[in-house]
Amino acid sequence: MGIERFPPFIREHYEVHEWKHACAILEADFPSEYADIIDVLTVFRVPASHIVVGGGGKTKIAQALDAEFIGKRGWIEKKFDTSVIVDGDEKKSPTHKVDCYKNKVALELEWNNKDPFFDRDLNNFRLLFDLRAISAGVIITRTDELQNVFDTLYDVKGKCIGPKYGNSTTHMSKLLPRIQGGGGGGCPILVFGIKKSLYVE
Repeated sequence: MGIERFPPFIREHYEVHEWKHACAILEADFPSEYADIIDVLTVFRVPASHIVVGGGGKTKIAQALDAEFIGKRGWIEKKFDTSVIVDGDEKKSPTHKVDCYKNKVALELEWNNKDPFFDRDLNNFRLLFDLRAISAGVIITRTDELQNVFDTLYDVKGKCIGPKYGNSTTHMSKLLPRIQGGGGGGCPILVFGIKKSLYVE
């Protein structure tokens, strides 16, 4: 199983990358979760109205994906209680909560956070995989080409929103070097980048 096995819609509308055979693992060992991911990404769109609204809490993009994964398909937001024991001395080893989790598959959405959030996600995947709490990690982010859309949009106050989605925020070219540099450790990782073709005016 490789990226070429994804449905044509996914290959056309997402930039997809995998590490350590994540596609094969998901399709063979977690077919239900794999189907959920494909189904959600197939119906997902990026309406202009979801981009131009102000911040505060979860973005409209994150809310839309939560509604599909958590609301309709039984995924959960998950905080793991982890610790390390050395010679009987237990020390807490807290991890960050995962946006969406189901049956040992962890999924994170990074739409417009500061790019160090990728470091947090990958470190989380690495630790949870080493502890056998997850078997694969998935990250959904945006492609660089969406910046061309942001630079043409204005909020309700007439201010261009492009600078809010600047170079220091989460997008594909900030993620790939981190994974290629070993940020996820041994964890199989699958990455989807939302393309401009999913934008709806």
